[in-house]
Amino acid sequence: MSTHVSHREVWYTGRVQGVGFRAQVLGFARGFDVTGSIENLTDGRVYLHAEGAEKELDAFAAEILKSLDGHIRNVEERSFAGLRTAVTFTIKR
Repeated sequence: MSTHVSHREVWYTGRVQGVGFRAQVLGFARGFDVTGSIENLTDGRVYLHAEGAEKELDAFAAEILKSLDGHIRNVEERSFAGLRTAVTFTIKR
């Protein structure tokens, strides 16, 4: 596992809380070589921080959009490179 990876921060807006959104994303993460976390924000959005190879992050993000499109109204993203900060993918409570 490389220590330098791509990072992607994503803020999802829509009907994304109270519908199993985070649990579904956790399930998707298990199918990709990504680490990071997902959490509900107090303003009603969901925040995702994912780390890994750019190709894996692209595929992971595409799976979320394809599978959960009915819940998502808007997506804001920010990408950057840096040191790996997570060893697994988790739901933050």
